[in-house]
Formats: sequence, C-alpha cells, structure tokens
Amino acid sequence: MNDPICSCRSRLGRRRFLSGTVNSLSAIALTSLAAEEQAVAESPRIDPARPYAPRQPHFEAKAKNVIVVFCSGAISQVDTFDYKPKLIQLDGKPLPGNEKLVSFQGPNGNLTQPLWKFRPRGRSGKMVSDLLPHIGSMADDLCFIHSRKSTSNTHGPAENLMNTGFAFDGFPSMGAWVNFALGSENADLPAFVAIEDPRGNPQSGPNNWAAGFLPAAFQGTPFSTTKPIRYLDRPKDVSDTADRQTLSAVRFLDEQLRDRFPGDEQLAARIAGYELAARMQLSVPEAVDVNSEPPSLQKLYGADSPNELKAAFARNCMLARRLIERGVRFVQLFNGAYASGGRLNWDGHSDLKRQYDVHGEILDQPVAGLLIDLKQRGLLEETLVVFATEFGRMPMFQMGTYGRDHNPEGFTCWLAGAGVKPGISYGATDEYGFRASEKIVTPADFHATILHLLGLDHERLTVYHNGIQRRLTNVEGHVIQDILA
Repeated sequence: MNDPICSCRSRLGRRRFLSGTVNSLSAIALTSLAAEEQAVAESPRIDPARPYAPRQPHFEAKAKNVIVVFCSGAISQVDTFDYKPKLIQLDGKPLPGNEKLVSFQGPNGNLTQPLWKFRPRGRSGKMVSDLLPHIGSMADDLCFIHSRKSTSNTHGPAENLMNTGFAFDGFPSMGAWVNFALGSENADLPAFVAIEDPRGNPQSGPNNWAAGFLPAAFQGTPFSTTKPIRYLDRPKDVSDTADRQTLSAVRFLDEQLRDRFPGDEQLAARIAGYELAARMQLSVPEAVDVNSEPPSLQKLYGADSPNELKAAFARNCMLARRLIERGVRFVQLFNGAYASGGRLNWDGHSDLKRQYDVHGEILDQPVAGLLIDLKQRGLLEETLVVFATEFGRMPMFQMGTYGRDHNPEGFTCWLAGAGVKPGISYGATDEYGFRASEKIVTPADFHATILHLLGLDHERLTVYHNGIQRRLTNVEGHVIQDILA
C-alpha cells in the first residue's frame, strides 16, 4: 500500500532537485557571461585601423621599453655569474646524495669547478667569471636573480616557457602581450622587433615572437643588420615618382573600402598592416643604418672586431638601442642559434671550455657596450634590459664528456635599468649551484615582474580565448617586490 506522505515527499524531492539543477545551470551560465564581460573589460580596446596606437598602462610605469637579451642553448650559471666556493673545494668528487644522478642525456660524473676564474667586480664586489669580463664590469648596474627555475629540461619547450609562459606552441609571446597592451610610440616602425642572431634562429624559432591567439598585428617582426626585412626596397625598374603615385592610389582605394565597410575589423587591420609596411620602406633603412654611428661607438660595442660573428652581433646590439631610441616598445635580441651540438649556441654538452670561449667573446663586449651606451644616453632610466636563458647547466660534467647537461632546477638571469635595484643579488642556489634554494623565482614570477615594471598588472592583462581567460602568467605569478627600486 502506498503511503501518501512518502509519495508527496518524493514529488517535493524531485521538484527541489529539478529546481536546484536549473538554478545551478543558471549560475554557471551567469558566471560564464560574467567572465566574458570581465575579460572584455580588462582587455585593451584596440582600434583595428590603428592597432599600434599608444595605450595607457594600468598604473604608472617605471619602464617604457624592454630589451631582452636571450642566450639560446642554456648558458651555464656556475661558469658565469653564480660563484660557488664549495664547488671549487669538492672538484672531482661526487655530488653528495646524488652520486647516481641521471639528467637529460644520461648519467653525470663528478662535480666540476668553474672553467674560468671568478673575480670581484665593481664596488659591490660581485663575483663574475673571466668568461664575461665586460659584462662583469657592469655588475654595479645589474640585478642578479640566482634562483630561477624552469619546468622543462628540453630546449624548445623551455624556450617557449621563457618567452610565452607556456611550454606548448600556440601561445602569445611576452613581446606580443606588451605590444597588445601598450602599443607603440612610433607609427613608422613595428612595436615589437625580434633581432635574430647572425648564426641563425633559436630552437623554437617564430614561437618566441608569435602572437598566438592575439590579433596577428601584435606578433614580432624579425630582422637584423645581417637579415634585413625582405622586399622592403623599391624595385630598381620603378621610379620614385611612380612609387609615390602607386602608394597614393592605394591609399585612395583603402579610404573607399573603409567608407564602404566601416565595421569590418579584418579589413581595417589588413589596411593598417599595408600602411605600416609602406611607412617602413622609409623608416627602416634609416633605423638599421648602424654604420652611421661614430667609430668610437663602433669600438665600444666591438663592431670593429676582426671576429665577424662578434662584429655582427655587436651591430645587432647597436640596432636594438637605435630601435628603442626611436620608440620601439619591445626588442628581443637573440644570442645563439638552433641545435648544433653547442657549436652555434650555449648548449655545452661535449666540450664546454672550447665552445664557451667562442660564444663568450661574441656575447660579452657587445652586451656591455649596449648597457654603457643606454646609460650614457639616459635611456637606461626608461628601458628595462633583461638577460635570460631557457635553463641552466649541471655543476658536474656528463659521464665521459667535458660538458655539462641540462639543469632546469636552478640558474641565473639578470635585469638592469628602469625600476630595478642595481648592484644586488636576489635568491640563491644551493652550495653547489645545483638547485634554487632561496626565494625561488618561477617563469610566471619573472614575467609578472617585467609586466609590473611596464605598468601592467599581470592578473588584469587578459584575453578570453576558447572558454578560458588567458594571461601571460596563466594562473600563477607574483611580482618580485624585493628587487624593485
């Protein structure tokens, strides 16, 4: 026999369940809509016809521009900036507690002391190796971060992680985020330029300066003093008069199209791109003309060196300064090319001493010259210089080799210029230079700090993409307050 009370309770239970389900689904939908609205509110408002127009930061910025010097291949921290007396003391002995440690390419041998002597530099007495004496002479201007970590020990994903915040392909680079957020102060040059090493591209190639899911207008423009922008020069059989008339006709047609399709953002963006390309025909040749610099400045950078690779990289460093001086917002300056067994980059697996002697000479004086030049011109007060690499290297040699294996557990980067305390060291690795052990800095922390110096809140700089509110720092990251001036 059915109990009417139970039957009533059952019906009420079903109603409550259905009502609760509807309310829950409604809440989810409202939350999603709210997220979309918030994302739109936080994303910069971009005029498709003027995508590079200057935009205001979230708060007052310390830095206007950024130059990233990226050492492709993973430069060794224990041979450059991370002085470890214990490593020298225990040279030739096993790493305590890690006698059978296996890393990226296999078993490791015994601890190996730095292959170059460390010396105190500047008033701060910072210990920097003889591999990079010119950069060492600038120690009082540098803020060393010794506790960097990565989550990948493979070059390509680690490069992606350093330059985009994610190990996978398809995400916007840091320069693209900055370009997207702030635009440019020069309408005749790209807002974001990637200067390729004279030896070739880094391992992840265009991923390092890609726009990802941001509008394509914000990707980096790759060129250098040895690799100018293709098809920029006017064909020899086209006169100056004919060229101007053609540009005038194209401009007239563009205006007609804008009037006819006022809401077509893709069309507006395409026209903006063509117009920038036309202006670049006039502006880029002047900007890249580093030979116009006086002989004294050429000598400062090492552009007069008989070492052709050093001279070429020095000219790239001069180009970086010239671009910043002309209002380019973000410059990526690469040192080192794609996988080559360490011959063309800092991937010193087999014969680190011989390989690094070559790479150190190419890197050292030009980067120091860049810092000195920026400082003398007053540009370092408004420019943030970032020295980075994808990960570090082991404090021991690989078994049976004269090189060091990959080490994402601890390595060194440094910052200089606008908004950063000079002449300090932040964080530390253990006494062997193996693992970050004090004040660990993740890629997201590093990126959050760079954005902060540009007046950008890394949690507010977002784009709603495929149902996710994306940002450079994903869902992580803290500004490193202790290094801020």
